[in-house]
Amino acid sequence: MLLEEAHGAKLAPLPVLRLMTKSPRRADDLFVRALVLKRDEVESFDAYPFSIPAIRHLDELRLNSAVTLFAGENGSGKSTLVEAIAVAAGFNPEGGSRSVTVSTRASHSVLHKYVRLVRSTRRPRTGFFLRAESFFNVATYIEELKDPGITHAYGGALHEKSHGESFISLVTHRFGPNGLYVLDEPEAALSLRGNLALMRRMHDLAAQGSQFIISTHSPILLGYPDAKIFVLSEDGLVETAYERTEVVELTRAFLADRHEFLHHLFDD
Repeated sequence: MLLEEAHGAKLAPLPVLRLMTKSPRRADDLFVRALVLKRDEVESFDAYPFSIPAIRHLDELRLNSAVTLFAGENGSGKSTLVEAIAVAAGFNPEGGSRSVTVSTRASHSVLHKYVRLVRSTRRPRTGFFLRAESFFNVATYIEELKDPGITHAYGGALHEKSHGESFISLVTHRFGPNGLYVLDEPEAALSLRGNLALMRRMHDLAAQGSQFIISTHSPILLGYPDAKIFVLSEDGLVETAYERTEVVELTRAFLADRHEFLHHLFDD
């Protein structure tokens, strides 16, 4: 069972996540095999979002792992990129499943219009676009449907749970096998245990034919075994080993010697 802290309830041990998953899936087994920027249709690379270095240098990005992770600093284009992938895949810009139509404010970029997804012959049985910043709006939309069956499918009324509990309820109950899941900074509402619970659920669903495309700052989620990590920066979009990502290097340095780390941080 997936676990998250809830009102002082006793927490059972998390199940062990093996260091390696089963053999990496072949690209033709994945729902989205690659992402192509239709560069000849872009009028100007000086205009947002094409002015973002990682987008400006994008041509074709191959997605050949069941879990693809995008990392990078704020403003590097992570959320813009996963949003474009989600919308191009047919999801609502504010998040939700393909049937969710909630729209409180049109704030998504035009990037999805210039992106082509290279798909396999397989089609996902289900899917979801999780945006941490707008999940409240999606939860409200679901609540206002007043459909007991839909509410049950999400593990109960989401607004009656904490932010983190609602995330875990979503991935536990609504996410299923053979699904395409695009997640934008899902760690935003999760405790450390919540991150581990999410990773375990991803592990189970990936083994059942699902694909995940995620933007994240979390050194925990970036450690998912066999995942492909792409770092967005001024240098473009570069596949990077887990140990070489900046967030992992900084976290390791902080934990190795917190006092020395903070000494240099606060040194005038």
